[in-house]
Amino acid sequence: MSNQYDVCVIGGGAAGMSAALGAIKNNAKRVLLVERDVELGGILQQCIHNGFGLHHFKEELTGPAYAEKVKNELLDTNVDVKLETTVTKITHDKKVHFMNEVDGYQVIDATSIIVAIGCRERSRHQIEIPGKRLSGIMTAGTAQRYLNIDGYLVGKRVFILGSGDIGLIMARRMTLEGATVVGVAELMPYSNGLNRNIVQCLHDYDIPLYLSHTVTKVEGNDRLERISISEVDDKFNVIEGSDKTFDVDTLLLSVGLIPENHLLNELNVEVNPITNGAYVDDHYQTNIPGVFACGNSLHVHDLVDFVSQEGFEAGKNAALYVTKKEQQSETITVKPKNNVRYIIPNSIHLNQDEKIELKFRVTKPFERAKLIVKQGEHTIREMKKSHLLPAEMESIEIDKSILSHDHSELTIEIDGGEKHV
Repeated sequence: MSNQYDVCVIGGGAAGMSAALGAIKNNAKRVLLVERDVELGGILQQCIHNGFGLHHFKEELTGPAYAEKVKNELLDTNVDVKLETTVTKITHDKKVHFMNEVDGYQVIDATSIIVAIGCRERSRHQIEIPGKRLSGIMTAGTAQRYLNIDGYLVGKRVFILGSGDIGLIMARRMTLEGATVVGVAELMPYSNGLNRNIVQCLHDYDIPLYLSHTVTKVEGNDRLERISISEVDDKFNVIEGSDKTFDVDTLLLSVGLIPENHLLNELNVEVNPITNGAYVDDHYQTNIPGVFACGNSLHVHDLVDFVSQEGFEAGKNAALYVTKKEQQSETITVKPKNNVRYIIPNSIHLNQDEKIELKFRVTKPFERAKLIVKQGEHTIREMKKSHLLPAEMESIEIDKSILSHDHSELTIEIDGGEKHV
């Protein structure tokens, strides 16, 4: 194995496979994709429900079918793929350290590196649920893998904390497998899942959703036997006397995802405290030249189609970096303002007359709102939106030719009526 590559992609999920395709199709000569699992596809392999691919492939697919399409396209190229391989370190001079049973410990040189290692679930420890350590308490993604990959039903009477999409999908999946899902509690006064999942996974199966509630007690001996949930006020303080008790043997946690970025953290890459992903420019490049980030390790997406799109663009830009066609130019900073939680990218190059897509999330639900894009105090674009939800990533295109070179910040803000829930 040669130890010199143009582009090394770390992670073989939708983002990583698409990044490798973006690199090889934009004239990167030698591309290496490193994946720690036994097969490509990442989390898609355990997502056996449909709803994937409507944007990217113009057809509705299951997660494994979506992964297979991207994988087959990748394997038709000369990208080198290493499975069951763990990357232990990357360095400022673009050395990638990895190990596996076949090659042992290896170090390769890459001109550019793309980090696409996805995200991880928040655990019970991170949200501080009180009580004993009992079996039957696990993340929704763990339960999904047990059920869909290993064929193991994790419980018969189930409660779910958090209305993220994985939790909602597991409410339906557990019900279809014969378990009783007695309810879903959500800390916020609105759901954190896509509206279609609220309808298809809860309403269609008469599963109650308790908004502004959280789990306040877990009880049992070795195995979970019951939980209590309580209502919270607008400052998330528990309201005394509002508790409800449920006899259950399983509690699934769907309380958020965190971009996995330990490799970038060791490089001291600048990190956005809101997303826990790297700050990137419109080429998906971090503050370290030649190191790129994309997919759920950059910010958590709601649709895999957009993960693939982002990965391909990161791969293309990594290839351009290798061929020196990505010219250095002046940049302007992009920042969220009123009612916008975060924006990707965090800076924009001004050397091209092209359109740039800004992706963002709002801080709370809105109805009949106005989206305002400004550079400095000058409004450069407005758009009316009938509704906006924190669970759904929004985007807007800006033509770079209308941007000023005076280095004023570009901002996005929301002006409108808050949705009452």
